Amino acid sequence: MTHDVFNQAPPLTGHDVSADAALLAGTVRENAGWATEELRRLGALAGSEQAAEWGRLANEHPPVLRTHDRYGHRVDEVEFHPAWHELMTVAVENGLHAAPWADARPGAHVARAAKFYLWSQVEAGHGCPISMTYAAVAALRHDPALAARWEPLLASRDYDFGLRPPLGKRGVLAGMAMTEKQGGSDVRAGTTRAEPLDDGSYALTGHKWFNSAPMCDVFLVLAHAPGGLSCFLLPRVLPDGTRNAMHLMRLKDKLGNRSNASAEVEYHGALAWPVGEEGRGVRTILEMVNMTRLDCVIGSAAGMRYGVTRAVHHATHRGAFGRKLIDQPLMRNVLADLALESEAATTLMTRLAGATDRAVAGDRAESALRRTALAVGKYWVCKRGPVHAAEALECLGGNGYVEESQMPRLFRESPLNGIWEGSGNVAALDVLRALGREPEALEAFFAEVSLAAGADRRLDDAVDRLRKSLGDLTDIEARARRVAEDMALVLQASLLVRLAPAAVADAFCVSRLAGEAGRGFGTLPPRLDLDALIERAVI
Repeated sequence: MTHDVFNQAPPLTGHDVSADAALLAGTVRENAGWATEELRRLGALAGSEQAAEWGRLANEHPPVLRTHDRYGHRVDEVEFHPAWHELMTVAVENGLHAAPWADARPGAHVARAAKFYLWSQVEAGHGCPISMTYAAVAALRHDPALAARWEPLLASRDYDFGLRPPLGKRGVLAGMAMTEKQGGSDVRAGTTRAEPLDDGSYALTGHKWFNSAPMCDVFLVLAHAPGGLSCFLLPRVLPDGTRNAMHLMRLKDKLGNRSNASAEVEYHGALAWPVGEEGRGVRTILEMVNMTRLDCVIGSAAGMRYGVTRAVHHATHRGAFGRKLIDQPLMRNVLADLALESEAATTLMTRLAGATDRAVAGDRAESALRRTALAVGKYWVCKRGPVHAAEALECLGGNGYVEESQMPRLFRESPLNGIWEGSGNVAALDVLRALGREPEALEAFFAEVSLAAGADRRLDDAVDRLRKSLGDLTDIEARARRVAEDMALVLQASLLVRLAPAAVADAFCVSRLAGEAGRGFGTLPPRLDLDALIERAVI
């Protein structure tokens, strides 16, 4: 017999992805306990063989751009595999997009964050248009008239794909286009111009180097109007059914996020409507960016959870050198460390979602906390994602390096959230801007951290070091990354000390604050309760 198959882990399907203690506790704590049954239903679907197949097919059959029809007319359409539409249908029907803006219940944004976390573990690419649709509402509210017209469609739970006049559809999706070839993160370097027309609309002429999700119905676009850099709402299809003069030049050939289309576009007098006042485009678009940055944290936390659960599953079933991998001390250390990092990210993510929910409801203290906590969380959690993915993949050995394991897809996807909505330097410098311009944001940060004061000496010492570091402005810009990292670790530790099991909090403070572990995963001190950490990653 040459083809007996043994000592291979079975497929990880037929499980409940929502069997995640840190996530469920966080949603209850942040006023979204009412959504537990919804999370269970979505978690069961996310763990199904059918959902896994949708994720595989959507990535193996990436979108295709059709710029012209057979007769030479511009159509600028993007074709998707049916699996993409299945993923999108589930996301929209479960309210992962703009639905919480139409839900007055406390915790609506937390419930949405938890669902986004669960469903992102099936396939991350389709989360891009879902995330931008969620975030677009925050920007549109700078213009009450536009918001009144578009919010019901953006929040609709009908996935109505296709290029038709958007106001006549059952539901619409939103994208955004800010960066240009010469500018990147420096959006003020853009050259796209907006000429005012007699009816209150504008004609946009220029280009965008990255148009996220070009198959969406409407886009938020930055362009220079007579009054300065401004934000505009630009539809793909005009009310009379004609295509707007937004030409898709090509789709990006990306490292990851391959199921989702990203395009280079040109505007040739494309019609758009102003969102907010002329000259205040950056301020307007930042409302959207704050929401998508939250989703960057959620997406990276979801990737960590996906990676560690698969690593633990593989180690549970795979034997080597006379023992199961999970029973071997060094592998247990690696798995426990991966589980610890994942839980810290998930706990921070739910806290940020709670702050967002209360900030939207008008809580000024929570809004101030979100200003710093979201910036440091975006920097650090997204920065840890690729390292975590690489280590989780390595736990599967050669099996993890082949596409069928889906671990390469996780690895390719992992750098995206660190780049999207501001790469590492942009995020770290944004932390400094918040500290310098909004003293109440720093006060809110330390007020949050102080809730754990006296509970762990290592945390107290780290807080003292952080205060001294922030009190010394020498070379502060050059130290921005270290500042952001220290703030993130202190915040995560304070949350775990207050809210997580003692074994989790102890391991985090020992390894991340007290320096009793090495720089790589799998270097936790052996006296820690590794069993308790690994158990929380078993599903």
